[in-house]
Amino acid sequence: MTEQHDGPIDESCVLTEGPWHHRFVGANGSRFHVVEAGTGPMVLFLHGFPEFWWAWHEMLPAVADAGFRAVAVDLRGYGATDKPPRGYDGYTLAADVAGLIRALGERSATVVGSGAGGLLAWTAASFHPALVRRLVVLGAPHPLRLRAGIFADPRGQFSAATPTLKFQLPRYEHVLTRNEAARVEEVLRRWGGQQWVDSPGFAPYAARCREAMRIPQAAFCALEAYRWAFRSVLRLHGYRFVKLMQKPLVTPTLQLHGAEDLASLPRTAQGSGRYVQAPYEWRLLESVGHFPHLESPDVVLGEVLRWAKS
Repeated sequence: MTEQHDGPIDESCVLTEGPWHHRFVGANGSRFHVVEAGTGPMVLFLHGFPEFWWAWHEMLPAVADAGFRAVAVDLRGYGATDKPPRGYDGYTLAADVAGLIRALGERSATVVGSGAGGLLAWTAASFHPALVRRLVVLGAPHPLRLRAGIFADPRGQFSAATPTLKFQLPRYEHVLTRNEAARVEEVLRRWGGQQWVDSPGFAPYAARCREAMRIPQAAFCALEAYRWAFRSVLRLHGYRFVKLMQKPLVTPTLQLHGAEDLASLPRTAQGSGRYVQAPYEWRLLESVGHFPHLESPDVVLGEVLRWAKS
């Protein structure tokens, strides 16, 4: 396959029109791109890697129709949100979520996070419990379960995490964006469940994620959060992060996990409930990989609404 020349892409590519409106909100020292629909109690959606707010484009109008204010954000460094060179540590990212909830004029929100956004959702609920009313986590073990799995399960979770270990390489963002960001589609294909990968919706979704990852600096920023997660293991602020995350969660938590998730193994995710002292539910989704919101949207929508209303 010949390598194509990568033309310039700008962040307007993520400002897709639809039954929602786009706005920019200042929070925690950065400018965030948010997409919202509906009115009522807020449900805040956090996308994972290698995605952007579009991960939730079908969920937003459906959640709005059910009587909620549905908000999806481009996380720090992604899409049309600011791309500062630093701030990709767990503390700052959690403060971004807290700042967004306040900047959007809410006292608290139901937070729904998938993949890397799910790890962030766990952290935000742990560090800012008053702001996270309810928590729904998709495809993301509690960060301490993931950490333990990587160390204690070499053939399982460590091996599953190997692709993300490559993110530690300097300038790997150039590998990610090469050939019109073909590597982004490879990641979606590797982590997604077979039924979804073989479905007609996969290619157009992958094309959007590839385009968004080619926005200048987006790939660098996306990898920085992974780099911090690994580097912090050996550093004092990483040790402090673990100590803080050991405090039991007081937010009612619903955890949905794909039985075919090859990025965060179900056996790593199971047992995350030990960190929650509030009501907690676990549900394993058959024939689903790392992207339950895309692979089984009706089930996820029903569960999100049930949890947000209860």
